[in-house]
Amino acid sequence: MPQSVLVIEDDAKIVNLLRLYLERDGYQVQSAGDGVSGLEALGRGRFDFVILDLMLPGLDGIEVCRRIRATSEVPILMLTARVDEVDKLLGLSLGADDYVTKPFSPREVVARVRTILRRTERETPARVLRRGPLEMDVDRHHVTVGGREVRLTRVEFRLLQALLESPERVYSRDALLNRIYAQHEVAVVDRAIDVHVGKLREKLGDDPAQPRFIMTVRGVGYKLL
Repeated sequence: MPQSVLVIEDDAKIVNLLRLYLERDGYQVQSAGDGVSGLEALGRGRFDFVILDLMLPGLDGIEVCRRIRATSEVPILMLTARVDEVDKLLGLSLGADDYVTKPFSPREVVARVRTILRRTERETPARVLRRGPLEMDVDRHHVTVGGREVRLTRVEFRLLQALLESPERVYSRDALLNRIYAQHEVAVVDRAIDVHVGKLREKLGDDPAQPRFIMTVRGVGYKLL
């Protein structure tokens, strides 16, 4: 069965161009012209991938991404004409899988979609990782702390998985970036890791001043206690 892509973009020319190239590559494509319509489409049907414009009328792409990630781990590729680092860090911390900056090549977008889908399809190891009260079921994408469920974005999950798989190892920021963004085709600044760690600590109920789980190793990176 063909994989389905939802394009949330208000520029009809961009939508038609992406539809042409995606359908040529074998994907089924639906579109929505604003954030509210996009969320409604996601609520009505199942999609394998979302292409999301940052600058949308009404709800912007950051808020739409936030709401998608509250209930779904569907891969998200964001389209943006804004290259400001803060926007990128915020988008990545909310769970966007990749960025493409306008103007872009539609062939590049299709290649990104293909790469991200292949990567996410490979992430199916069937095992449980534990460290004290922290437990991760990798196959079910499920994390608990003392029995309390913790909802993580895809990037936060990969970050925690890396730390759990090698407890007490000190990871540099570059090492974590390479682990989290395997086969990533866009340069990501190392401060993105600090953003993700901050969000992860908040969700785990971990105090950086007196950490139970994630310790900062000054000048190096992070380790799991």
